[in-house]
Amino acid sequence: MRPGTLQLAALPPLSIYVHLPWCLRKCPYCDFNSHEAAQGVELTRAEAYLAALRADLDAALPLIWGRPIVSVFIGGGTPSLFSPAQIDQLLSDLRARLPLEPGAEITLEANPGTFEKDRFRGYREAGVTRLSVGVQSFDDSRLQALGRVHSAEQAKAALREAADCFERFNLDLMYALPGQSLSDLSAELDQALSFNPPHLSVYHLTIEPNTRFALNPPVLPDADLASEMLDLITARTAGQGLERYEVSAYAQDGQRCVHNLNYWAFGDYLGIGAGAHSKLSFPHRVLRQVRWREPKTYMEQAAQGAAVSNEHEVARNELPFEFALNALRLKDGVETQLFLERTGLPLSSIAQAREQGVSRGLLVDDPARLQASPRGFDFLSDLQELFLA
Repeated sequence: MRPGTLQLAALPPLSIYVHLPWCLRKCPYCDFNSHEAAQGVELTRAEAYLAALRADLDAALPLIWGRPIVSVFIGGGTPSLFSPAQIDQLLSDLRARLPLEPGAEITLEANPGTFEKDRFRGYREAGVTRLSVGVQSFDDSRLQALGRVHSAEQAKAALREAADCFERFNLDLMYALPGQSLSDLSAELDQALSFNPPHLSVYHLTIEPNTRFALNPPVLPDADLASEMLDLITARTAGQGLERYEVSAYAQDGQRCVHNLNYWAFGDYLGIGAGAHSKLSFPHRVLRQVRWREPKTYMEQAAQGAAVSNEHEVARNELPFEFALNALRLKDGVETQLFLERTGLPLSSIAQAREQGVSRGLLVDDPARLQASPRGFDFLSDLQELFLA
């Protein structure tokens, strides 16, 4: 609350992100903070981790005291390695400490490789309102190449159970996979859309540093073919009532992901758990935090009230780019007024970037909105870079 360099008239909506860091196996393309637990997350370790999350949250409460929570996202790792009873305990711990808004969206990421009958129903009974199912592919050979622990049949069974238990669920699908053709992708879309998913997230496979694919990279489709694939996805999903509302997200009416929308609109989020990131606003500053990354270290530090490994105040000249990096991912962009509210900066701080974006055909020429043009949406990195300090 001390004096700072900004002047925010009001604080943005606040979400909670919870990171559960274990997986059955580390995928060769994955650069997330995930750690193998070959036999699953045994009870003692799960209970110790839940205790660390409670301690982490207790230490963070003074930073968010009294602010209502619009959404909770439980990600990983593979959160569905935790039992429904453990997820129920986690959500009970959150509700005991935080004022969740009525109808707050609570999402859990699930891997078909951890699926068993009635497990998803148990998550629903625990309070999860939205399931995100990491299918990635319906082709067994490609699933094997991606290092996934599930089969195509397991993916289909998990989706059937998700549709039976949840009104709101998401299907994650990857494209531009090794050796994948346009017709291969079309077959994948046939399978995905046959489940009538309310929400579809698509991810272009990229080779990230510090992954096994970076050491031994597979041959991927070239940029032109990948672009054709994205066009195919957009056309096919539109034919089934799924509207592209963000770079990688398609949804039926009323099924957009509340939690991710808050990210993209430069809302606030408190991240708890190993390696979790936070972005928190105060009347005169915006703060970013990172938790200890390695689970054992995180649990030790959280028990001492020191889960945060580092934090920094976002500099004034970095805020325009941080805002644009998120908001311009939305197909409809955001109202210009939102930039003023979420950054506390005057419009003059982005006047040059807006002028360049419009002149290069990357931004819609509308003073009331910050919105990428169709060309800007295709060349989003070029547009976002205009907002760099």
